Amino acid sequence: MASFDLQTDLGQDPAYRLLANSPVTLFHRADRMASTLEELRKLRYQVLEFDATTWSQLAAMHDQLAAGFEFPDYYGRNFDALADCLRDVVEHDYGWDPKATGLVVVLDRYDAFVEADPGSAQLLLEIMADTSRGAALLGGRLICLVQSDDREIAIAPVGATVVPWHDAEH
Repeated sequence: MASFDLQTDLGQDPAYRLLANSPVTLFHRADRMASTLEELRKLRYQVLEFDATTWSQLAAMHDQLAAGFEFPDYYGRNFDALADCLRDVVEHDYGWDPKATGLVVVLDRYDAFVEADPGSAQLLLEIMADTSRGAALLGGRLICLVQSDDREIAIAPVGATVVPWHDAEH
C-alpha cells in the first residue's frame, strides 16, 4: 500500500514535501515550524512534542519519550529498547492513533541536547529515520521535526543504510 495517493497533487501535501527529502527535517524559526504543524494538524496528523532542553541526562530523554509514546512499563530506557518500542508504535500497539493520517514527532530546542550529548542526539535521529522507513514500509507516515535555536547546529546525515546481503546468502 502506498503511503501517499498518486492521484493527488503531492507538491501541495506538506507531509510529502517533508518526507520526500528526509524523514527528519530541521527548523530554526519557531514560526515556520508552527505553521508546518498547523498544516499537518489540519490534515489530522497526530503530533507528539518533546522539549529537549531537559535532556542533559539520558534518563530524562528516555522518561519523556516513554511518557509521550505511552511505552509499556517494561521499557528498558536505552537506545535498543527505544528502537524496539518505536517499532511497536509503528504497528499502532501504543503511542500512535491508527485513525490519524500519520505521526509527527517534534523535538524542540534540540540544540541543547546536541550540546549536552552529541553522540546520543545523533543516534536518536538515526532511530527516528529508521522508524520512519519502517512506517513507510507498512503504508504509514512518520515525520520527525527538529527545532534548533542554534542556526549553526551540526547534524550529520541520517538514514543512511549499508547494502545488506540477501537473507539467503547467510
